[in-house]
Amino acid sequence: MIRVLLADDEGMIRSALGALLRLEADIEVVAECADGNEAVAEAMRLQPDVCLLDLEMPGLDGVEVAERLHRAIPTRCVVVTRHARPGVLRRALSSGVSGFLPKSRGADEVAAVIRAVAAGGRYVDPEIAADALSDERSPLTDRELDVLRAGRRGETTGQIARALSLAPGTVRNHVSAILGKLSVGTRQQAVLLAEERGWI
Repeated sequence: MIRVLLADDEGMIRSALGALLRLEADIEVVAECADGNEAVAEAMRLQPDVCLLDLEMPGLDGVEVAERLHRAIPTRCVVVTRHARPGVLRRALSSGVSGFLPKSRGADEVAAVIRAVAAGGRYVDPEIAADALSDERSPLTDRELDVLRAGRRGETTGQIARALSLAPGTVRNHVSAILGKLSVGTRQQAVLLAEERGWI
């Protein structure tokens, strides 16, 4: 049996997918979680074979959950998303995700991906993969990306500076460079754009 943990903040989708997967003779759904923090805690406790994670969840998103689990336990992670932004694929794969597919796929396809990943394979939706190949690279430096990551939840300049061991003025200079390169007016707009393109 393939032991599967499901994590999705939308209760109807989570319970419907859980019910459909339970119809598969070789899949056992061992947990259904409503957010990323619960998914990490339950996965650490249960150590499922595969975690099926929604990308957009409160607290930790699906990729952040996969990244934490990848370092801690021998589980394989599949990320599903309603908005399959190609830039997110690079972020997912670099975090140890084994599968990536849109929520528009049927339960039978999801089950097939779970089997492939549980057997040690990888699966990336072909359309997302094709889009990712043509997606543009980030114009930001590694340090500028660090600044965006450190401030992605609305942290102040001072908090970002402390987190990165930088002077507040240096953080302000990086933010100014970021806004210029991305042609946006605020740091939050820059964060949203960088997340959408999978740069952070």
